[in-house]
Amino acid sequence: MADELIFYTNPMSRGRIARWMLEETGAPYTTEILGFESSMKAPDYLAVNPMGKVPAIRHGKTVVTECAAICAYLAEAFPESGLAPTAEERGSYYRWMFFAAGPLEAATTNRALGFHTPADKSRMAGYGSYADVMDTLEKAVSASPYIAGNRFTAADVYVGSHVGWGLGFGTFEKRQAFVDYVGRVTDRAAYKKANMIDDEATKALQKSA
Repeated sequence: MADELIFYTNPMSRGRIARWMLEETGAPYTTEILGFESSMKAPDYLAVNPMGKVPAIRHGKTVVTECAAICAYLAEAFPESGLAPTAEERGSYYRWMFFAAGPLEAATTNRALGFHTPADKSRMAGYGSYADVMDTLEKAVSASPYIAGNRFTAADVYVGSHVGWGLGFGTFEKRQAFVDYVGRVTDRAAYKKANMIDDEATKALQKSA
């Protein structure tokens, strides 16, 4: 019998990234929707993720948190989905997935919060500067149709989510390369299904509030 797969999330969170990835795998899973200041901070969930944040998954006895890790784990746990990298794709796959989890998220979050790295202190910041990050990402998404090459992988779920949200919320510069990349990676049945599920869950939460 296959290990049970449980998804802990809130539809108004980064859990949308993990939902998209789960739908891409096609694997059956159950969902537990948590409240930000209630069940997410309750002892039962803190035993899953002491940070008290979502998303998280439990696959049998294995618990995985952090969106990039969840995407990478699910790609390997369900190889039939074809979302893990080939040997040729592996370098770019991990490079850009972790670039998005590190420099990209840090630079865009700091900018959104009004923190600006002084030019003479840029070496202290892992991302250097916001401009460096935007220029580097533009080159990455322009080099090939998908972030690891000519084929859609789990890295596109993660990187594509960041780019899509960044354009939507105005934390990214609206460069044509970003718009084109997001268009390619989100034109997928799994993305549309995941969004529909989370949109309906959001409406249900808002009605019950």
